[in-house]
Amino acid sequence: MIGRIQGILQEKQPPEVLIDVGGVGYEIHMPMTSFYQLPAVGEPVMLYTHFVVREDAQLLFGFVEKMERELFRELIKANGVGPKLGLTILSGMSAGQFLINVQNEDVSALVSLPGIGKKTAERLVVELKDRLAKFGKSQHVVPSDQAQPKPGNTIFAVNDAKEEALSALVALGYKAVQASKMVSGVYEDGMQSETVIREALKAAL
Repeated sequence: MIGRIQGILQEKQPPEVLIDVGGVGYEIHMPMTSFYQLPAVGEPVMLYTHFVVREDAQLLFGFVEKMERELFRELIKANGVGPKLGLTILSGMSAGQFLINVQNEDVSALVSLPGIGKKTAERLVVELKDRLAKFGKSQHVVPSDQAQPKPGNTIFAVNDAKEEALSALVALGYKAVQASKMVSGVYEDGMQSETVIREALKAAL
C-alpha cells in the first residue's frame, strides 16, 4: 500500500497531477477540493494517497488532508460507489458539505452530483450516516469557501481555460453537453481553469 507521496509537483491537469519523487513520476487522481489547495508547479508537495489495483490498471488517489482520504475510503465501501464516483462526490462538494448532507439526510443535495440518482443518494445516507459520525468533530475539514484555487497557481494559458475546465468536468463524470453548459454559465474572460471548475461545480449544487 502506498500511503503517502512527497516530492516535487511537476504537472497539474485537473483532476490529475504528476509528482516527481526521486526521479520517478507518480500520476495521481485528486478530488477538486484537494486540487485547489495544491502549490504551484515546481514546488514541493505531500499528499496522502489511496492505492487501487484493478485487472486493467493501478491507480493512485491523492488528498491534501488525511481526513479527506479516510472519508474517501468510507465512500468506496458503500454499495455501488467505486473510486471514480468517490472522486466525483468529493469534487462536487467539500468533505464538510458531504458530511452535513449525510447527517441531515439531504438526498436532494446528493442527487445534484453526477452519477448519483435518488436511490443511490438514499442508500448513501442509510449506509454512511452512522459510519461518518466519527468525522463530526474533525478540525481538518476544509470549508467550501476555502477550497478554492490559490493565487498564482495558473495551470494553463487563459485561452485554454474553458477547454481544460470542460475536460476536467467530463473526467469527473459529467456529460459533455452538461459540462459545456456549466462552463459557459460561469466563465468570464481572464478566468483560470481551476476557478472555472470551482465555480461550475458550485453552481451545479
